[in-house]
Amino acid sequence: QVQLVESGGGLVQPGGSLRLSCAASGFTLDLYDIGWFRQAPGKEREIISCIKSSDGSTYSADSVKGRFTISRDSAKNTVYLQMNNLKPEDTALYNCATDCDDPKTKPNWGQGTQVTVSS
Repeated sequence: QVQLVESGGGLVQPGGSLRLSCAASGFTLDLYDIGWFRQAPGKEREIISCIKSSDGSTYSADSVKGRFTISRDSAKNTVYLQMNNLKPEDTALYNCATDCDDPKTKPNWGQGTQVTVSS
């Protein structure tokens, strides 16, 4: 069975930090580009960060650049998203996927993990 499972979300105050995990089962995560996406209620899903399979290079959306860091632990078959200096506008459901393409092209998503930033 092939699946990605997100975890690590929760309730945090503005300025706080969380580390999200994207754990792969049934396939080798290193063979894929892995993207982190988020969707706030009533808004479109957007890509937040990406790590490439080919060379391990990364990029982040301007909205989170300098605050979020994506990384990969091959031994654990897991990709992480370290989120620092969280803001209320970061509140969303966070999902990972096996590419970094336009989220509109991906009809299927896992359960995700909820991040809520509130004082």
